[in-house]
Amino acid sequence: MGVPEQLAARMSMAEQHDYLRGKLSRRRMMRGSAVALGTLAIGGALGSGTASAAPADASSAVDGSRVVPVGRHLQFGAQPESQMRISWQVPVPVKKPYLRFGRTPWDLGHKVEGEIRSLHTPALVPGQSPVDQYYVHVSLENLRPDTTYYYGVGHHGFDPAKQQQISTLGTFRTAAARDNRGGKPFQPFTFTAFGDQGVSTHAAANDNVILAQNPKFHLHAGDICYADPMGQGQDADKSAFNAGTWDAFLVQTEPVASKIPWMVAYGNHDMEAWYSHNGYGGEDARWFLPQNGPDPRNAPGVYSFKYNNVGVISLDANDVSYEIPANLGLTAGKQTAWLEKTLVAFRQDHTVDFIVVFFHHCAFSTTHQHASEGGVREAWVPLFEKHRVDLVINGHNHVYERTDAILGNKVSKAVPSGASVEPHTDGVVYVTAGAAGRSLYSFDAPQTYEGHENRVDEVKTFHFAKGGVQVPETVEWSRVRYLGYSFIKVEVTPAAVGKKSSMKVTALTETGQQIDHYTILRTAGAPQWNPRWGRELPDDNSWS
Repeated sequence: MGVPEQLAARMSMAEQHDYLRGKLSRRRMMRGSAVALGTLAIGGALGSGTASAAPADASSAVDGSRVVPVGRHLQFGAQPESQMRISWQVPVPVKKPYLRFGRTPWDLGHKVEGEIRSLHTPALVPGQSPVDQYYVHVSLENLRPDTTYYYGVGHHGFDPAKQQQISTLGTFRTAAARDNRGGKPFQPFTFTAFGDQGVSTHAAANDNVILAQNPKFHLHAGDICYADPMGQGQDADKSAFNAGTWDAFLVQTEPVASKIPWMVAYGNHDMEAWYSHNGYGGEDARWFLPQNGPDPRNAPGVYSFKYNNVGVISLDANDVSYEIPANLGLTAGKQTAWLEKTLVAFRQDHTVDFIVVFFHHCAFSTTHQHASEGGVREAWVPLFEKHRVDLVINGHNHVYERTDAILGNKVSKAVPSGASVEPHTDGVVYVTAGAAGRSLYSFDAPQTYEGHENRVDEVKTFHFAKGGVQVPETVEWSRVRYLGYSFIKVEVTPAAVGKKSSMKVTALTETGQQIDHYTILRTAGAPQWNPRWGRELPDDNSWS
């Protein structure tokens, strides 16, 4: 039923999707599959699915009082000071889903209708069962900046405002207003980040420690739940695919993601070709991300937002990956052009001090498994250096690893634990935070981290070049290496214009142990790097 193995290896994601859709229509597979009331789908198979609004009559026989919403997760809109997206899951198509919200838990007078996005995954492998999933999304606009809101999700027969459902309420807080730079600086805040989470006790442990940091948002650098544990974007992936893993993931993540916006990028395990030509049809059904990227329909995981004095950019590294090329060239260069345009805009914005970029495949890593992605180095690293990005966060390699400051693939400044770096003169530091919950990888060099220093001058490793070729290289930039479950916490302290703002980056284990920290500094309120100068700008502002 699937794509022949020799053919699949040469097919793009879109070609595999077309092939599977054609085979499916010829077999006239039935789309019906009852989902037990009150339970989520627990089986799954690789199939040609679609994400669409649930049919109106599908919910006619459902007793809404017996259906409890689960898997709530928040996402910012492109303007976090006034926009929030709330998403959740129901086990069956309910009538009239909605969200109530207000500024106190006893006044949820605002009511917004929800959009159901249904996802059908038929069985294409013998012995597997089809799965139907239902995700609900609400977009909130024109919220007050720097304000806490209470919310509850429901549907016909389940009202979160009723006394018996009051325990289901959640909260979120909007960012400060963007024009705050004219007077006192923004307030300090914290955000967290990791990649490669999946469903496990280690993933849940990391979530618990993250919640204790009280972050304003969390960045997930791809490979979100591992419904596709193969991650090659090929037809052979179907033998292990389980759509129900998403159900388990959203339940696992809800205690933290229902309070903290969970901003995701897409990794190789998030390409599910059976849902759409780009592999992201399933993701579109489950997430509601900002749509200000270069091509929201084709590359929905590419977007940006600003939180206080930090500009954040999410990229889709599948578009430039030589190692796993199923979506190589997906945007035909549009993403890279948009990236540079967005970097320029952030550097010209007087309210933005720091630029943080996160995506899946590593620009610089020395693991035995994936090491470094040459496609990222060719397409994006020159832009990171040109515009002096302050922090690059990757996943893909299931370890914690941090580089020294890098320019031109070489160490431009050593950054041991506890040190400070100023990217506009020192270069760019890259963090691999891919130990969120999946099985761990290995280094060929010894571990070295706070309390366990084992510095070596050179590490033999490789990077992927065109055609998936592994090119050996010997590098000096690998500063910290740790083989345990972990994530990063970033504490941002904005400063008044002309003073030094700071971002303290700390790596914490799943038990809260500190294994690394360093500080990024930048003068607040004005750009310090301009591509036309190619050096630090003069103090007299003659560049403007």
